[in-house]
Amino acid sequence: MATATEKDVARDSLHTSCEPTSTTDEAGSVESAGFDAKSTRRLVRKIDFFLIPFLSLLYLMSFLDRSNVGNARLAGLPGDLGLKGLDFNCAVAIFFPFYVFAEIPSNLMMKRFRPSIWIPSIMVAWGVMCCLMGVVHNYAGLLAIRAALGLAEGGLFPGITFYITQWYQRHECGFRMAIFFSAATAAGAFGGLLARAIMELKGARGLNAWSWIFIIEGAITVAIALSAYFLMHDYPKTARFLTDAERREVGRRLETDQSFLDDKFNLKYFKDAAKDWKIWVHMLITIGIFSPLYSFSLFLPTIISALGHKDKTAQLMTVPPYIAACFFCIAAGWMADKHGQRGIYLISCNLLAIIGFTIQLATTHAKHKYLGTFFAAAGIYPNVPQIVAWNGNNIGGSTKRSVGIAMQVGFGNLGGVLSGFTYLERDAPLYHIGHSICIGLLSTSTLLCLFMRWWCKKENKRRDAVDHANGRVGGWSTSDMQAESGNGDYAGFFRYTV
Repeated sequence: MATATEKDVARDSLHTSCEPTSTTDEAGSVESAGFDAKSTRRLVRKIDFFLIPFLSLLYLMSFLDRSNVGNARLAGLPGDLGLKGLDFNCAVAIFFPFYVFAEIPSNLMMKRFRPSIWIPSIMVAWGVMCCLMGVVHNYAGLLAIRAALGLAEGGLFPGITFYITQWYQRHECGFRMAIFFSAATAAGAFGGLLARAIMELKGARGLNAWSWIFIIEGAITVAIALSAYFLMHDYPKTARFLTDAERREVGRRLETDQSFLDDKFNLKYFKDAAKDWKIWVHMLITIGIFSPLYSFSLFLPTIISALGHKDKTAQLMTVPPYIAACFFCIAAGWMADKHGQRGIYLISCNLLAIIGFTIQLATTHAKHKYLGTFFAAAGIYPNVPQIVAWNGNNIGGSTKRSVGIAMQVGFGNLGGVLSGFTYLERDAPLYHIGHSICIGLLSTSTLLCLFMRWWCKKENKRRDAVDHANGRVGGWSTSDMQAESGNGDYAGFFRYTV
């Protein structure tokens, strides 16, 4: 009769093609005693309850505070600060180089120290910066605060993404990342509604409506950050909401899933990540997704207002496309985890987004263009958590994974610099150049996804053939896996998610 651990491995292998099979020792079976399929699902749901809603709230505030400059533009920001020509575009773009610069150091700090200290601290910093953006008096001040905001915010998305991989098995991460990232769609919807309400404060205490957008949203971030010092947990082994038996079971599940890969902090794995061509391909895929996403989120209010709607109406009309994006984001994440695949969903969603931007190009009717924003949002937003999950699934070892994810997200966020100049005022109201740029980036990303899916399937088959030739049809022993623990995803027992 199979042991409990062997049953877990067999069950997990049905969910993801990257899951290696292995033999397990008697200690592993004893540790997992009492956790059958039902109790394991209950344990995972418990972790979900304590982690995901709060992480989603943190990211909602992050995305809200970086993209509210688009709402502020409709509330009078350019006129009050005397912005001309490309001044607003530069103010949007300057955020991203500093955001990218912070990502890898921040993830290393997350790995080296405690998430419950690091994440709330950077939140306080960017909340304060957001508030200060509400009291700037000139273009130079806006540039300086936007740069500081990027430096403070840079660590959150790659940090939380890595953090999730420290709690869940690989085939469970995509759905959780999708729920977590769906907060970005909620930020888009909530941001439009909140901005519309805050615009009623125009003139209060001598401040214009755009000032109040920054001050109120920044103050909310600071309040949530202060609570995060007490509400955020570090890692499973120190989580107060888990029992001793549950902590051991989470550790066993992660060890089984990661196949005894080295989990220690070692700068050797920083070099391994920097030299891994697969991570660089994922970086190119990511910039082809992130740049259209930032272009869309930052300029959607402007695009809708160009269809003939007044500022307050345009703020409200940004909400429905984000609701559609939220639904597709969660649905795609759930289906990808269920089927243990990423590439096919990335390709499908990219094609959906391309249809949306093509509609923008092909018609001049306002209602058809507005329909196109639904397709674009429903295609772009699901692919952000999917591409990060795919890259994270295929990086072996937690230190290399933390660096690889930061490299990927950092490079992808350089697309934010491009997004600041994608939709230029001189191209209004049709924005043909901006829509064409987004289509080109998404098409390139799709082709690279096809290549990576083909390569991963080919490499998995090659490793299966090697195992068969070496008599490892039944899987690897624990001692053999431990002998290759430092090889990460190049270890012979590792299998890639396709």
